[in-house]
Amino acid sequence: MKIRRQIGIIIQVILLMNPITGFAQKDSCTVPVPPLFKSVSVQPETGYAELNWNLSPSTDIAAYIIYKYSSGSGYAIDTLWDPAATSYLYHSTGTKYFSESYVVAALRLPVCASPLSNILSTIFCSASIDTCKKQIRILWNRYTNYPLKVLEYRILVSKNGSPLTEMYTVDSLASSFIMSDFETDTRYCFAVRAELEGGVVSNSNKSCLDTKMQRPPLWINADYATVTNEGKIDLSFSFDQLSEINSFSLERKTGITGSYQSVAALNSGSGSLSYTDNSADIHNVNYYRIAAINNCNLPEKYSNTASNIVLELNRNQDVINLTWNSYRQWNGTIGSDKLLIYTGNGIAESHDLISGDTLFNINYSDLMYKVTGSEVCFTIEEDEASNPFGAAGVSLSNKVCTPVTERISVPNTFTPDHNLVNDTFSPVLSFTPSNYRLVITDIKRRTLFESSDYSEEWDGTINGKALPEGVYMWFLKVVTPSGKTIIKTGTVNIIFNQ
Repeated sequence: MKIRRQIGIIIQVILLMNPITGFAQKDSCTVPVPPLFKSVSVQPETGYAELNWNLSPSTDIAAYIIYKYSSGSGYAIDTLWDPAATSYLYHSTGTKYFSESYVVAALRLPVCASPLSNILSTIFCSASIDTCKKQIRILWNRYTNYPLKVLEYRILVSKNGSPLTEMYTVDSLASSFIMSDFETDTRYCFAVRAELEGGVVSNSNKSCLDTKMQRPPLWINADYATVTNEGKIDLSFSFDQLSEINSFSLERKTGITGSYQSVAALNSGSGSLSYTDNSADIHNVNYYRIAAINNCNLPEKYSNTASNIVLELNRNQDVINLTWNSYRQWNGTIGSDKLLIYTGNGIAESHDLISGDTLFNINYSDLMYKVTGSEVCFTIEEDEASNPFGAAGVSLSNKVCTPVTERISVPNTFTPDHNLVNDTFSPVLSFTPSNYRLVITDIKRRTLFESSDYSEEWDGTINGKALPEGVYMWFLKVVTPSGKTIIKTGTVNIIFNQ
């Protein structure tokens, strides 16, 4: 017996390590007849698989080998060293997640295994709820109709932890069942039982679900649609935090006559959503809204509409004309409208606009000495007030710019006679230079005046002493806001009025 047990252990190790479809037999080995695999059933509560078979009709059987079966091969999971064994309980958890197939083989010593038995598979049951149709759908794979014929299927139901009880019966060809008479906010569990010939049954796993219906958001607020410095549109939305829906569809249409199209699927359970639209043309008015999508994949509630502000600039010489569309459509009111002006180093100034205005004119000459860059730019900012959900939206338009006018004019005459008319001399610039140098000399090249301050003017004197009428030379070097270096020379006449 000790020798037989050791051989058995060796055989079992070989079997467990090697997937097989049958043993290679020695010439001296008479292959036994496989057992008839009678039934397989799942314990719904544990997921364990119960296997039952008839004994092999062959003599001298030493053991029965239990296999999992997949893709045409058997994978040994255990060997029962009992020639009278006809059942096995496999402690598997896989039956909770899918159907598992098994076969059985008979074994003679030393290593002489029968072909694999017939294949039987567990019934795998799954349940899903369609709250849109108020239906629970129970699906299963049909049990094999051999060696025992399937007579019918019975649906076992448990409610809020009660024992599984047979409630419905369907015919042997069925593989699904629709249950409509269920209660909401209840936990249901289901199993399927195949009734076989001879009073034998095969149970499935247990599948559970809750019949809780989603609570939609009571409100959704479009906080803002604002244009970024990178030319994209940032969007923000907030919604009722008690909502049980966390799936949303962002929709966009371009122009008032366009149609809404879904551009993104968003998810959030925090009560807020943000999204950056990289594909929108910021020079067109784009309208945005989001819809809460229920578990039927249908829109349950929409937000208000948000739109980007499109600012346009037209310039007629010194006059800059700005036009834009009003923001649409806060749940609150427009708190303020502002025109932001960028002159090269951040926001130089802002103008408060009359709420609802969509037109503003400004003279370039009023700005030119504030400009330190190569252009002057504008943005419209609108702020929300009195939002019923506590949001405080801020929306910025696209930025529009016009190049700096870089003109230099130098007078050729001035009259320093202290009558407050044309008493001083200086070049007239249409911009603020980043570098400036003015030198004035007489005809003998003697320096009379020198300055690096573009606002400083020459009063026609040297060391406080008035110079006579005559022609004087000047040299000017400036660096413009666009980075251009300009050098000019010329003459200026001092004339005294008689």
